Amino acid sequence: MLGFNQSAGDKEYKSPSKKLITFFEKSRNNWKAKYQDLKYKTKLMRNKIAYLEKRKAHLNQKIKELQHEFDQYRKKNP
Repeated sequence: MLGFNQSAGDKEYKSPSKKLITFFEKSRNNWKAKYQDLKYKTKLMRNKIAYLEKRKAHLNQKIKELQHEFDQYRKKNP
């Protein structure tokens, strides 16, 4: 792991380590909160889509059953 005064390009920061640590923690926490919020919203949308697809299939099945009943009724009562 790289030290506070080292990075991938051996860059030394001019700011004090304590200030950098606070900045990087805040940046990480903001990113993490944003990511978790998006992950939660994505999960809600996926669940909603799955529910709607299931409901659509159920309604289509119900329509077919009712259409069949209607056709039977029409045959019996012209």
